[in-house]
Amino acid sequence: MELRHLRYFVMVAEERHFTRAAVRLNMQQPPLSQQIRALEAELGFELFKRHPKGVDLTTGGAVFLEEAKVILARVQQASRRAARVAEGIEGTLSIGFTSSAAAHPLIPRVIRAYRERYPAVSLTLEEGNAGHLTERTAAGQLEVGILRAPVSHPVGIEFHRLLVEELLLVLPAGHPALASHPEAVELQAVRDEPFILVRRPGAPGMYAKLLQACEAAGFQPRIAFEVGRMLTNVSLVAAGEGISVVPASMRGIHRESVVYRRILGARPRLVAPLTLTCRGFNQSPALQNFIALARQLAKEYRAQALREGT
Repeated sequence: MELRHLRYFVMVAEERHFTRAAVRLNMQQPPLSQQIRALEAELGFELFKRHPKGVDLTTGGAVFLEEAKVILARVQQASRRAARVAEGIEGTLSIGFTSSAAAHPLIPRVIRAYRERYPAVSLTLEEGNAGHLTERTAAGQLEVGILRAPVSHPVGIEFHRLLVEELLLVLPAGHPALASHPEAVELQAVRDEPFILVRRPGAPGMYAKLLQACEAAGFQPRIAFEVGRMLTNVSLVAAGEGISVVPASMRGIHRESVVYRRILGARPRLVAPLTLTCRGFNQSPALQNFIALARQLAKEYRAQALREGT
């Protein structure tokens, strides 16, 4: 039994006449009658009672008509839904993010714009560090991760750098270095301070570059705490436990108790990228749409920042 047999049957049942049904189906009447006979033979009972003026449904035919319509409607519904999923306008998308990446204004803007553009795509969101998100993406447990600097490069994983921003020094309000460095601070000026940093597994690239910059400035930083999230190190700075560095987009956190300053003369330059990570093969259309939208909005964000000189 094929779907065309169901369509033929439903058409004859609606018209109550083989010739009229054949016209609607754009086929000859004899082949249509043969197909219905074959369907009846397969089912083992008559679907129609033939008479000179046309046909009437049998009791079994009436029940089969109800079921055939349901099947054809489900097939049509499945076809429409599959087409929408194939275009990325329906489906699911799992997104992971680090706390520092989510703190950048671009990321909520991307997620909101994606929800507005593709409301039928169901989003699942989770937080983790860069290493964890990369591992889950590589394992196929997460479709896209939003992080700062990549911590590893598994086979089959691709990275899309959206933008790069500078790292800022975070000091407790009233710190002595602020008196002589009101706009920007050299690393030399904080060489004796305890540093609060995100653990190496969470942000090894930015951690390593800070160490290199401190060594180039002639000192080894004293690490007071290693924390799991960048939001935590700002809180500890606010508590007076040390100083830290964070991406510039986080400078609105604890503004009443910490001060953010640009870093002068750091070598290498201290920056924080914003990166998407995903598998480079068998990407769902929903994921492809998300990547395209994120890259578009990142380009607009960079252009706006350039115009505003920020």
